[in-house]
Amino acid sequence: QVQLAESGGGLVQAGDSLRLSCEAIGGTTSNLGMGWFRQAPGTEREVVAVISRTGSRSYQHSTVEGLFTISRDNANNAVYLQMSSLEPEDTADYYCPATNLCISTFRSEYEYWGQGAQVTVSS
Repeated sequence: QVQLAESGGGLVQAGDSLRLSCEAIGGTTSNLGMGWFRQAPGTEREVVAVISRTGSRSYQHSTVEGLFTISRDNANNAVYLQMSSLEPEDTADYYCPATNLCISTFRSEYEYWGQGAQVTVSS
């Protein structure tokens, strides 16, 4: 069973960029679809971006399209989320889950979850 660990979160100012990383520990991610979800206080966890097993396909939620980019490095079992032009509304815990499906935007289809990385954007 793959374990996932997110890193790269922190406190930034509005307009800044930040790169989140997700590393698989004790397993490989090359046969898993991967994604980034986020959850702000008092809200449901929502999809941010997802990427297929080979990285040939990806999807970004309309609210972050053109601002956030998901990528993966299967040789190093890692997935990244490059975030630019961050706004206070992007403040949330960011999670990097994995699914046995090729790609999915549905939270319920992700079997493996990390502990999350907190991102706080100040105005």
